[in-house]
Amino acid sequence: MIKTEQSMKDRNLPQLQPHPSSQPWPLQTHRAVEHVSEEIRMGLLLKILVPFVGLVLAFCFYSKEDFKPEMLKGKRVIVTGASTGIGEQMAYHLARMGAHVLITARTEAKLQKVVTWCLELGAASAHYMYGSMEDMALAEDVVKEAKQLWGGLDMLILNHIGYTYFNYFDGDVEHLRKLLEINFLSYVAMTVSALPVLKESGGSILVVSSTAGKVGIPFVAPYSATKFALDGFFSSLRQELIIENINVSITLCILGHIATETAEKTVSHVMQKPGAPKEECALEIIKSGALRKRELYYPYAAVRIPLLIRDWAPEFLDSFTRNRLNVENVKRS
Repeated sequence: MIKTEQSMKDRNLPQLQPHPSSQPWPLQTHRAVEHVSEEIRMGLLLKILVPFVGLVLAFCFYSKEDFKPEMLKGKRVIVTGASTGIGEQMAYHLARMGAHVLITARTEAKLQKVVTWCLELGAASAHYMYGSMEDMALAEDVVKEAKQLWGGLDMLILNHIGYTYFNYFDGDVEHLRKLLEINFLSYVAMTVSALPVLKESGGSILVVSSTAGKVGIPFVAPYSATKFALDGFFSSLRQELIIENINVSITLCILGHIATETAEKTVSHVMQKPGAPKEECALEIIKSGALRKRELYYPYAAVRIPLLIRDWAPEFLDSFTRNRLNVENVKRS
């Protein structure tokens, strides 16, 4: 009887309705909230990042060390990939500064012309060796030649690259293997050969790399793989040299779009802005090596800012990178 009375009371109680705020939100509302949240996140990111970038730029501007061309006078320097482009311009700058230069590339006729100009510009001496850096023996022979010519070495500038395409990755593993040999393994082979004489002189290694070795950029997957490899190897080697108190500096040169002959032929139809001048780029590389900098970013803002964004907002950087390219001009071959 008690249970029956309790049941009657329950039936007479008004039914409680859930509060509207507890109902599932419509899909459109979810998307709107997500969109607003994304805008808030980006706003906060920019508020933090913009002042930070400003501080970094100000620090770099006011902490510049003075470079003097006399720093290179009489220095013994190897420059690879020096028949055209940035390498050629580096050879000319070094010649004007009175350095000894030994240049390498695949084409002998072009190297002969560069050597002739170097001597006219005031090089203490100028020599060349030609061949493909696929041959690891050549990489070692270049350093041996420098030792025979000058008795030592002060600066090793690794600049050569193998031919690659600017397009969707086509699955050609053999091409990637060949590119790794030229763009990466030959750099390691030359460094191994040069380290003993560089230790004696307290010299420098300059590794010419790319933004594509720090950030994922579409259409250059094989090239990018080789540049990431350079970053990993030489950054690790730098640490080991410091631990052992070996006075050999390693400068990693992170380059953006440079207006070289090869780059203009390969990527000009995709890039929205013209490349930076190769002459200025070459000079900045030499300066960074003479000042024994850890890394060079050229052009500074175009390279450095994306690297700062990379760890804060990787998806935003990916989107930004794609939007800077005329991707519709790249057709899968």
